[in-house]
Amino acid sequence: MASFPLSVNEKQIARSRTIGELLAPTSPFDKKCGRENWTVAFAPDGSYFAWSQGHRIVKLVPWAQCLNNFLLHGTKNVANSLSTRLPRQNSDSGQKNKPCEHIIDCGDIVWSLAFGSSVPEKQSRCVNIEWHRFKFGQDQLLLATGLNNGRIKIWDVYTGKLLLNLMDHTEVVRDLTFAPDGSLILVSASRDKTLRVWDLKDDGNMMKVLRGHQNWVYACAFSPDSSTLCSVGASKAVFLWDMDKYSMLRKLEGHHNDVVACEFSPDGALLATASYDTRVYVWDAHLGVMLMEFGHLFPPPTPIFAGGANDRWVRSVSFSHDGLHIASLADDKMVRFWRIDEEYPVQVAPLNNGLCCTFSTDGSVLAAGTQDGSVYFWATPRQVPSLQHLCRMAIRRVMPTGQVKTLPIPSKVVEFLCYQI
Repeated sequence: MASFPLSVNEKQIARSRTIGELLAPTSPFDKKCGRENWTVAFAPDGSYFAWSQGHRIVKLVPWAQCLNNFLLHGTKNVANSLSTRLPRQNSDSGQKNKPCEHIIDCGDIVWSLAFGSSVPEKQSRCVNIEWHRFKFGQDQLLLATGLNNGRIKIWDVYTGKLLLNLMDHTEVVRDLTFAPDGSLILVSASRDKTLRVWDLKDDGNMMKVLRGHQNWVYACAFSPDSSTLCSVGASKAVFLWDMDKYSMLRKLEGHHNDVVACEFSPDGALLATASYDTRVYVWDAHLGVMLMEFGHLFPPPTPIFAGGANDRWVRSVSFSHDGLHIASLADDKMVRFWRIDEEYPVQVAPLNNGLCCTFSTDGSVLAAGTQDGSVYFWATPRQVPSLQHLCRMAIRRVMPTGQVKTLPIPSKVVEFLCYQI
């Protein structure tokens, strides 16, 4: 496991370049709660970006147009100019898939967002497949929104129309994640202490309730092959679930405070978890062994201090698609970019009141949402991955740690493939 540094001079670390920002419109309610941007998301194909502006509103914008405006206007507010530049799409015009902007009123405060896309050959798991209200084609792109009242609303991204209203949760839906395999299986994490599994190809039928958390569930994430789900929550809990059997695989121990975010690496070999204990842990997702520790307070806090209000709560973590970089966002007004083989951040960026962050689909941009409903964007650290790392990712996509350890190859190569060196 990587050693925890006793001191880091973050003033000497390179600053990430700001690309642009999307500012939430002002309103007479701005001094009241409810304007927070709890969630930002990129479509799997990179076509759209969505964020919660606060006060029930979700904004959907074509990402290519967004980038063009950033290039044209530098770091100016492009939220308003987007609405004048983008064509309004008529759903009957026969150009359904042409990206266009939508402003969606979800009817309640939005806590979570997730894009989902359909693959027709992925059949529904339901028994009754004779009749459905919705037939999802290959060009379908959906947006799921988790609300304060426990409801989940499913929207057609291309038309902005409401398709489904899922109503089984009894508390805030804190996070949502679609299975990456195109099956349109959706998992929701809620303050009602449960995770629920929905089949959108079966008109949103709730297939399973996953119980195990004793307190609020903050976040959930699928592995890239859709076989495993990670969920995190209060009481330092990190759970891994088998999504074929809907059973718990293991519980990971090590954090000293609430765990509030999680994400798998693109090859599925690693799992990053972010906690209020000032740390991001990177685990072997197959063995549940901690491999790396990224600290946000130096020297490292004692377990008692880490378990309370320490001004360094880590609120969000995201893996880049290159498998080499992780982004974290903490309460110390800083966004940090880490390399998985370095104990210090490689780049940092200032951000006040940050709540969430995620990499763009191609990994070139990091988006972060704030308490005032706005989004800020930075260029991410770029480097050409080594041939060894590309080979490692290719192998780890199809081979779990246990199988790698049995390969008849030198021990140093095994350690590299297992991210131990």
